[in-house]
Amino acid sequence: MVKAVREPIQVYLTPAERAELDRAAQEREVSRSEALRQGIRALHRTIYDGSLRDLVESGVVQPALAGPGSPPPSAPVAPLEELLTELGEDRSDR
Repeated sequence: MVKAVREPIQVYLTPAERAELDRAAQEREVSRSEALRQGIRALHRTIYDGSLRDLVESGVVQPALAGPGSPPPSAPVAPLEELLTELGEDRSDR
């Protein structure tokens, strides 16, 4: 049997967020930590059940500003020896 490893995490909450967490924990009769774990699992299910659009529309999740695309064209790179020579010449001019 694999022993579960717990890792502490620190989260800064506003007073309103802390009140929401306390309310959620009290309603479910669980600790704050367990309420957070349940929230994480619920968010995971929501995302992977195909209702991510609802989260975006409600403002819970913000989409990336830029989607995937083709990388910019790369300029040719000079050989290392040539770059080092150029760097040495550049430094000697100072």
